[in-house]
Amino acid sequence: MEFRKEELDRFQEIFDQSKHKIRAFPGCEELQLHGDPQNPAVRYTYSKWLSEDELNAYRKSELFGGVWPRTKALFAEKPQAFSLVQMEEIN
Repeated sequence: MEFRKEELDRFQEIFDQSKHKIRAFPGCEELQLHGDPQNPAVRYTYSKWLSEDELNAYRKSELFGGVWPRTKALFAEKPQAFSLVQMEEIN
């Protein structure tokens, strides 16, 4: 997600207010926030869900409905989202 530079602090506030609720949502196993070292206005969230159904339940939830519109209003560019299937784990 690329944010308008003046909105980065606001995004961080939204994320900080929401991260524990998202992490506690049924089916969410992991939630991380990453930054792009080449572009300080870019943030990536990585979340791991038990199933696509649980992710979709989150997307339809009141929680998501309160977080996403506030986040979306801060973007400088259209966001991208990817769903991944783990192929292999190396320990």
